[in-house]
Amino acid sequence: MIRKCMFPVGGYGTRFLPATKALPKEMLPVVNKPLVQYGVEEAIEAGLNEIGFVTGRGKRAIADHFDISYELEHQISGSNKEEFLKSIRYVMDEGIFSFTRQKEMKGLGHAILCGETLIGNEPFGVILADDLCVPEDGMENVLAQMVKVFNQFRCSIVAVMEVPEDEIHKYGVIDGEEMKDGLYRVKSMVEKPAKEDAPSNLAVIGRYILTPDIFDILRNTPPGKNNEIQLTDALMTQAQDGVVMAYRLKGKRFDCGSVEGFVEATNYCFENLYKKGLLT
Repeated sequence: MIRKCMFPVGGYGTRFLPATKALPKEMLPVVNKPLVQYGVEEAIEAGLNEIGFVTGRGKRAIADHFDISYELEHQISGSNKEEFLKSIRYVMDEGIFSFTRQKEMKGLGHAILCGETLIGNEPFGVILADDLCVPEDGMENVLAQMVKVFNQFRCSIVAVMEVPEDEIHKYGVIDGEEMKDGLYRVKSMVEKPAKEDAPSNLAVIGRYILTPDIFDILRNTPPGKNNEIQLTDALMTQAQDGVVMAYRLKGKRFDCGSVEGFVEATNYCFENLYKKGLLT
């Protein structure tokens, strides 16, 4: 049973400057809720209620968000404004939160390695908060879908989606053998290839389930693209030595790390969730 989910949230969010000069990008609101809360809700709904954050300098607002604000709650106590805190109170009641720091920004693989003390020797989920995923109607959320795949195969799982050729250079891309519709055994992975070098149009997005041997692999993974420790390289080692599966998610995914994707997510959530009373 998977209990833990890691959130690497140490990045600078430079694509949203100057808004992110003092505000963590993960705290940018999509309608009335910060990005990171969407991710934590997804983890808890998938049964992963032990939440570990790998933070960096200037990220205290994330810890504060998942803590009690006595002054605020006192001021609105007994008023109709208490209803606005319903969703975060639920998350705070259901989740167990821990924090550590990534002292240097040396890639996603390095961030996950920094979070080893929060995880220990057990499988765990990883959510990149700036990838906002909304499941198809009537379906479980994306991480819950992946937990079912993990329970069947007991190996690392990456979420993938088809992307246009002109966007392939932004992602890690897999080459895989399709075992059944939407499920692939990974043969190779390439980090941010040129479109002519990409092995497919299946891009890895910010949802993972990882087995704990990934930590030893990351320790022995040399810096790769951009002189960073790439999770893609470590997963490639896992795939060569054992099994890594790729799962094509069922739902919508918004790249909220970009201004365009953030605006698209806001418009979608307002029209399809908030106005229908599905977003609280």
